[in-house]
Order: sequence, then structure tokens, then C-alpha cells
Amino acid sequence: MRITLRESRHMAVSDAPAQCSEGVFKCPEDQLPLDYAKIYPDPDLEQQILSLSIRCIHSEEGCRWSGQMKQLQGHFSTCAFNVIPCPNRCAIKLTRRDLPDHLQHDCPKRKVKCEFCGNEFSGEAYENHQGLCPQESVYCENKCGARMMRRLLSQHCLADCPKRTQPCKFCGKEFVYDTIQSHQYHCPRFPVQCPNQCGAPNIAREDLGSHVKEQCGSALVICPFKDAGCKHRCPKMGMTRHLEEATKVHLTMMCTLVSRQRQEITELRREVEEMSVSHDGVLIWKISDYTRKLQEAKVRNNYEFFSPPFYTHRYGYKLQVSAFLNGNGSGEGTHLSIYIRVLPGEYDTLLEWPFSYKVTFSILDQSDPSLSKPQHITETFTPDPNWKNFQKPSNSRNSLDESTLGFGYPRFISHEEIKKRNYIRDNCIFLKASVEIPQKIIA
Repeated sequence: MRITLRESRHMAVSDAPAQCSEGVFKCPEDQLPLDYAKIYPDPDLEQQILSLSIRCIHSEEGCRWSGQMKQLQGHFSTCAFNVIPCPNRCAIKLTRRDLPDHLQHDCPKRKVKCEFCGNEFSGEAYENHQGLCPQESVYCENKCGARMMRRLLSQHCLADCPKRTQPCKFCGKEFVYDTIQSHQYHCPRFPVQCPNQCGAPNIAREDLGSHVKEQCGSALVICPFKDAGCKHRCPKMGMTRHLEEATKVHLTMMCTLVSRQRQEITELRREVEEMSVSHDGVLIWKISDYTRKLQEAKVRNNYEFFSPPFYTHRYGYKLQVSAFLNGNGSGEGTHLSIYIRVLPGEYDTLLEWPFSYKVTFSILDQSDPSLSKPQHITETFTPDPNWKNFQKPSNSRNSLDESTLGFGYPRFISHEEIKKRNYIRDNCIFLKASVEIPQKIIA
């Protein structure tokens, strides 16, 4: 009950005056100390105050109620803007106008009935139940288009869904169920039969090639001597017998093959040599390790060294120079002898015979041109057309025929003269041979 208090110069409407910790009463309005003996109720003043016209304390929030002060508490029981606790005791306070929506949708302790299974839940439990209800109708998560109750979904995805994934029982890779049959037409581990019908079981598709090639006893194989000319074919299991029975035939074939290959190698070697031969009519021949070779020539009588062959010009005469380091004929033991010979060439049938072009021999002075002018020793001759040495050579020419000895100078340079200057340098000498071919012939 509210009372009106009167005390000298104080008047207040209150349920009771405030009491401090020291036992002194204070005015609830200005907090000044009061004399308790002078405090008394004033019913008339209270009635005047309670009859005053006021607006609802929630007027700024939108409440349009106004009336006497004593009617305020009764208004609060219906005021849409008054804050009240949830009747379900969920610990949430909210305005009366928001209560219906809260009770229907938000209150965790509201009562909600599942539309699928019909069970009743509290609001909080219903939120957990949503998305899990076994009776709810849902689409297959594999997007196959099927719709069913959630409690049937697991079995559907496991056994019935055409879009479920399933491992291939042969290779172990996973595929969508409705494509696995197509996969088996290409699966590398799918078992297939040997095309030779050898009876081998469960051959993986990817192993079939190696099986037929290496293991299948019924596979037709070609005799390993096929490159020698044997054309025999038979099942692999019969090849051993064929090899035993045809040993002599195979040996004959191999001998023929080796002979043919030897001829081919000789021809290839000749072609390579022809490609490396000079075609400008000039040969510069380096004889290395001169001291050792000179001693060898002294020990071996008439020991002859041969240069690489060279051509006088493109499509011209093929020539070769030879040297006796310890001399030959009148120069034996005292001089270096040098000769030139005509060899059988590729273009001999296109050339004029006998060979009649001027030939020049030189031993090159290896002195440094910046210190002194090199003094090469040079000899030149023009072949006599009647000399047998310069007639068209024959491939069947006997090696002892005098025409194979060539033509040149048995006393080209003496052993004493060659030691002068720098004809020998770094234990090697350079011999040069050149042929003068008229320009009209080269053209």
C-alpha cells in the first residue's frame, strides 16, 4: 500500500521510507534525514495524487493509453509495450506484443508437433529433430531423382540407387553404379581368354599382350633365324624341336648372312673413305712420331708408308702418295724417298688417259714465319704419257706390278738436310703433293 508521508517541509508518496545502515531514515526523494516520530500518512493527499491524469510509461515506444495514476497497474496487465517474462519460463523477457510470435516460433520451451512423424517436442528439441525426422520425405543425396522417407534413404543409397558409387571388383577403382558395366569393357584387370585358347585362366586384360608374347605355349612364333632367311612359323612349344632339326640349315643361312653383311660393311667403309677424301688436288700429309717410324724403316727393308688418297678435282683422278723414310733405290739408307701413284677411282671411265698433269712434291719448313721465311724443299715433274705408271689403273692390277710402285724421287731429301731448319718439329714432318689441273677441266 502506498502512503503519503508528512514531515516538516517534506511530503512523499512511497511504500516505506528508506533506512540507512546506521538506523537513520531518509527521504526517498532528496535523501535528507527524517525524524521518524514526525512521519505519518496523509490519505487525502494520496487520493489527490492517485487521481492525477498520466500517460503510460511506454508512451515513447508507441502506447497511446492515458488515465488516472491509480489505473496504471491495471493497464500494465494489458499494455502491449509492457515487458513481461515468457509464460513457459524460458528465462526470456519481452514486450507483450512480441509474445505470440515468440511462443509460436522462438521459445525453446514451446510445444511443437512434427508435421511428418506427429510427435510433440519442445521448441529446442524440435530444432534438433528437424533434418533428422525418419518420416520426412527427402530426395536421394546422389541426385538420382528418387524421393522417399528419410528412414529408407540409407538402404536406397546402399543397394538401389543407380547413382551410387561402387568399386570395380577387378581393379578396385570406384565408379557410378550405372557406368560400371561400361567400365568393364575397358577395365585393365578384367579377366579375358587367351585368343590362342591355351587354357590359361583369369588373364588380366592388360597382361594379355605379355602372356601371348612370352608365356602362351599355343602362340605362333617366328623362327629366331628369320633375319638369316628362315621363314618357319609354329606354336611356341614346337620351336625348340624346329631349332634342333634345322641346325645345319640355320648355320648355312648365318654364313650367307655374315658374308653379305661383310660386303655391305666393306662398301660402306669405302663410301665413308670417299667422303673424307680431299677433292681439290692438294694433299698435306702429316707423319707423326717421325723418329720411331724412321727407326722402324731402317729395321724393315724397303718399308713404305702410305698417305690417305686424294682426288685431283671433283670427279677427277684418285691419287696416293707413299714415302720411304729410310730411302728406296738409289736413296736407300741416305735419303727420304717420295712417290705418287694413280689408284682406281670412281670416275675413271669419264676421264682422259693416261694421266698427264704436273705434280709437285714439297717437304714443308715449319719455322715461325714471323721470325724467318720458311724454305720449303720442292720438286716438280710432268708425267710421260708413255709411262705405264700413269695409264688407267685396273682393279685387278697385281700388287707386284711395277706400275703400283708409283713415280717420284728416290733421293728427295737427305737425312742430313732434313735435320736442318725446322723440317722436323715436335717429332713430325709435313709432306705436300699438289696437281695442276687446267681450269677448263675443273669447270
